Amino acid sequence: MKELFNELLGDHFYIILIRVLVALFLSGLIGFERELKNHSAGFRTHILVGVGSCLMMLLSLFGFEFFLEEYDNIRFDPARIPSYVISGIGFLGAGTIIVYGGTIRGLTTAASIWTVAGLGLVVGAGMYAAAVLTTAIILLSLIFLNNFERLFRRGKSSHVIQIVTVPDLPVHEVVAVFDKYHMAIKKVEISKSENNHRNIYIVIERNTDLDRIALFAEISQINHVRSVTELT
Repeated sequence: MKELFNELLGDHFYIILIRVLVALFLSGLIGFERELKNHSAGFRTHILVGVGSCLMMLLSLFGFEFFLEEYDNIRFDPARIPSYVISGIGFLGAGTIIVYGGTIRGLTTAASIWTVAGLGLVVGAGMYAAAVLTTAIILLSLIFLNNFERLFRRGKSSHVIQIVTVPDLPVHEVVAVFDKYHMAIKKVEISKSENNHRNIYIVIERNTDLDRIALFAEISQINHVRSVTELT
């Protein structure tokens, strides 16, 4: 019975178990950061990509040992399967990129998915130190550089206006109000919030002559608009 159990597990079961769990933990950390910011690809997606990539790497390393030992004329390149993972993960990253008017969102999440795929391959190859170091660098980049960008933009001449609406609101009605006041829109972002509401963030050029009260009052009169707030 013990021999049957060992045969089912294989010679490298505990190595595979450790590497899969490490890939799960490290990719989950990056996915959790994306989840906190309500991005389309979050905790579960990053875990699946990281663990799946690790599995493909383990298959490449250990999955063909029997054939290599049984037949002397068989040669196998362990880098072949990982190379297909790296090139094939692009379709998943492309699905997280959203183009809305002149704004493109999701590029950072797409890059994080591609990086997590590489992270899973590295863990699958047993390069734990490189995987932990890379995870730390990625998290520092996603968290602290984002805050640095906000500080850098704070001195820029722009307003950020947050509009809370329900999903049925035609965004072009809001844009029309800004056009009426001759306001140049620099950026538009839309994200989900609680109670099935949407947050619309509109970045406009700073204008000291702008009548904010009249602007906000007109936006508030649009159907399905719940609140209007100036963030900066």
